[in-house]
Amino acid sequence: MSVAPHEIARVLIEALPHMQLYDEEIVVVKYGGHAMGDEKAARAFARDVVLLEQTAINPVVVHGGGPQIGDMLKRLGIKSEFAAGLRVTDAATIEIVEMVLAGSINKQIVGYINEAGGKAIGLCGKDGNMVLARKIGRTMADPDSAIEKIVDLGFVGEPDKVDITVLNQILGRELIPVLAPVAAAASGGTYNVNADTFAGAIAGALKAKRLLLLTDVPGVLDRSQTLIKELSVAEARRLIADGTISGGMIPKVETCIYALEAGVEGVVILDGKVEHAVLLELLTDHGAGTLIRR
Repeated sequence: MSVAPHEIARVLIEALPHMQLYDEEIVVVKYGGHAMGDEKAARAFARDVVLLEQTAINPVVVHGGGPQIGDMLKRLGIKSEFAAGLRVTDAATIEIVEMVLAGSINKQIVGYINEAGGKAIGLCGKDGNMVLARKIGRTMADPDSAIEKIVDLGFVGEPDKVDITVLNQILGRELIPVLAPVAAAASGGTYNVNADTFAGAIAGALKAKRLLLLTDVPGVLDRSQTLIKELSVAEARRLIADGTISGGMIPKVETCIYALEAGVEGVVILDGKVEHAVLLELLTDHGAGTLIRR
């Protein structure tokens, strides 16, 4: 299907004010494990990221990889255990997590971006002590006694300190950092960090113009399952309290609030399976998800 030249021109004109809005600004994109399962979609995402860099936007990609980690653990005969909705990461598992996230997945995304004409650099939180993490635990009710107990998740952490020295050396030099959510502990060792949380910490430290969380849903939905285009932090907290925001969307929205309080101007939750979702959100009047502002 061919597109008329005047229609192409109209799209470019519509994009111009958005390009000006994000000129030289930092945009952190969290690229989720489920959204990156299809090679064609992954290559399209890479082209979108290169286009952002070519329009004088500074993209930073943070990727997940839960499904891919699960596949590798299964292939190696290592049984995964989950508690409070998170993978219990023992010593054997953390080696695989680091290998998959900071190795195969990270370099695959770097390769796609470079093939699309960009200059990507693959890093993880351990590089330059970019992210130091602290161990986290979760509480869950015992199914027999209903008594709350603390669950040891092993080598699972959350960001404690972020040092953007390395990123400051990269951004603005036609380079695109691609970050795996693996971090070091202050006392040594390696922690697996939730990719949303990792992206929020990076975006906050960089005072990013936007943090985009690519998920497998259109955004935040109201009780009639209609997309909510924009929310304030206060409105988001109210929707959590009244149960409109529930389940797995709660930690995503909490990550948004955390990033906003850390200095990000706006956070968007959007469907990563939609073709060119990043471009639709940043460079069109239409937008593509739920924008949460301070």
